[in-house]
Amino acid sequence: MIRQDAIALVIDSQRESFLKQDSGFIRDALTDVPVANEFATIITGIRRCGKSTLLLQLLRRDYQDALYLNFDDIRLSGFETDDLTRLHREIEKREITILFFDEIQVVGGWEKYINQLLREGYKVFITGSNASMLSVELGTHLTGRHLSMELFPFSYSEYIKFKGLENGENTFMDYLKTGGMPEYLKTGISAILSALVDDILMRDIAVRHSVRDVTSLRQLTAFLITNIGNLFSANKLVGMFDIKSPATFLEYFSFLKDAYLLEFVPMFSHSLKIQARNPKKVYVMDMAIYTETSVSTSNNTGKRLENLIFLHLRRKYKHIFYYKEKGECDFVVMEKNAVKEAIQVCLAVDDENFNREYDGLLDAMRNFNLKNGSIITLNQSDTFEKEGMTIRMIPAAEFLEK
Repeated sequence: MIRQDAIALVIDSQRESFLKQDSGFIRDALTDVPVANEFATIITGIRRCGKSTLLLQLLRRDYQDALYLNFDDIRLSGFETDDLTRLHREIEKREITILFFDEIQVVGGWEKYINQLLREGYKVFITGSNASMLSVELGTHLTGRHLSMELFPFSYSEYIKFKGLENGENTFMDYLKTGGMPEYLKTGISAILSALVDDILMRDIAVRHSVRDVTSLRQLTAFLITNIGNLFSANKLVGMFDIKSPATFLEYFSFLKDAYLLEFVPMFSHSLKIQARNPKKVYVMDMAIYTETSVSTSNNTGKRLENLIFLHLRRKYKHIFYYKEKGECDFVVMEKNAVKEAIQVCLAVDDENFNREYDGLLDAMRNFNLKNGSIITLNQSDTFEKEGMTIRMIPAAEFLEK
């Protein structure tokens, strides 16, 4: 239990510190923040990707008098559902109607409280580092009353602007290694990335989901990050890392996905059972995490490139699949129940792999009746036409600026 006067002190202290911060690099996402009366705005994303900075930019631009409270504060540790009543009294006392809450998901019953605030006419903005905020917790009490967006680390175009660089192969290769985590790009201190992964595993997964075998979770995470772009199934991993149940692997996969550390891409099928039964491809949500965490002795530039193209697509689409029928295609993306793009990724196209890459993409295009497809390479350009379909070979640095 936390007294109202203690909550008031934290609000004042945090606001002073928050407003002293540099607004930082203005994110492209600032123009996309969804705002509507009687709806809570929910912003989620991996830890340290810039959610709080985005709130600060939004507050300074549009809501200078808003109340800001970050629940991920040692002074608020132990904050309980009953404390929300005291927080509410403090909000009423200050006569503030615009509320910015950071990491409120650590408080039990928070979604009911947000629903109450909306009924009372407050405008509410929330950030959190767990994707389940977009589903289970919100679906129960805020159905139809929340607008959601995801924030990711710097995109390639943001990276170029942030670093003041020219687009080109050298810049692209740097981004392929350094990724887009803002704090890491500012400092270059790799320990920031290690601490980030540790925070995700301990605070967002182990504590939140009562995971006791943290050692196995760490080993599995390092293994998956090392093997980006490869196929995995829970059944085939049984016995590794002293984990004996496929159900445990599936749980860990969902935890890692919800925390925005890893993403698991299913095989395309109109049947959800077939999707669930087949192996999934794994990708990490920022390339710097791969650089810091992978235990591979190889540069794996080809897999890095594939992962980076996935991240670019993930910013635009939520439904991404790999394709495997007569041929194979790295990515098909769906929007509004229709496949919109088919994309193949190959570091360098040569005589040995051209037919495999070309035919696999062509098979996907025929299957989904697509007129255009892309093969993303490091630095090659070309155009091919067949059966009224056009395939463009595009350098990655060019594709990422789309």
